[in-house]
Amino acid sequence: MKRAGWSVMRKLVVSMAALALVACAPAVPDSGADGGVGFGDYDDYNAYRIARDDALSDRTQTVPPPPQITTLPPQDAPGVRAAATPPAPDSDATPTGEGAEPPTRVITADNPRISDEQDFGAVSDRESIESDAERLRAQRQAYQVIEPTAVPSRSGNAEPNVVQYAITTTNPVGQRLYRRSVLTSSKKHLASCAKYASPDLAQEAFLRAGGPDRDKLGLDPDGDGFACTWDPTQYRRIARG
Repeated sequence: MKRAGWSVMRKLVVSMAALALVACAPAVPDSGADGGVGFGDYDDYNAYRIARDDALSDRTQTVPPPPQITTLPPQDAPGVRAAATPPAPDSDATPTGEGAEPPTRVITADNPRISDEQDFGAVSDRESIESDAERLRAQRQAYQVIEPTAVPSRSGNAEPNVVQYAITTTNPVGQRLYRRSVLTSSKKHLASCAKYASPDLAQEAFLRAGGPDRDKLGLDPDGDGFACTWDPTQYRRIARG
């Protein structure tokens, strides 16, 4: 009997302890009742977001627009010039500050230093079939045919021409054709040739002094008609092509 009473008492104590624990636990908020965690409802959140975006947009700096480029026809503005004329130094009409727009540049097609022949619109505006025919007629009238004429002959007092002399001779270097004095020594011959800066100048002096028939200067002791070390082979090769 005592054991049964103790068991009932024990169950009663456990039940009372459980009720005490439930009473002390914090209540869990109902998120669905207010429309969301942290905000009253969605309309309040949307109003907050719009106000925040407006506040951020007020602090955004205004970016000035890029400069504008306008093309004018040739009759309105010759050459390349600026459309906005700068004001006088004492004028306060020049816009300044963040809201001022930059001056507008104007590029025109009437520039004498730039050809517009590839621009069909520009050419068609100033040219026509009649103007093309007139230009063709003027070009035909200015066309001239120049007939070739004979090369003028040299006078008898002209200076010796070593090129002409080379292509009119056929003998090789060293072949004797003209009589020479036996008194001309090799030493005298070398001293005479040393007076000239080149073999061509020596040959000219030799022809001017009576060569090839005579050798007054001692430049052609072997009698082949060629002074010192002058060689006509190169000129003959050029003449043959």
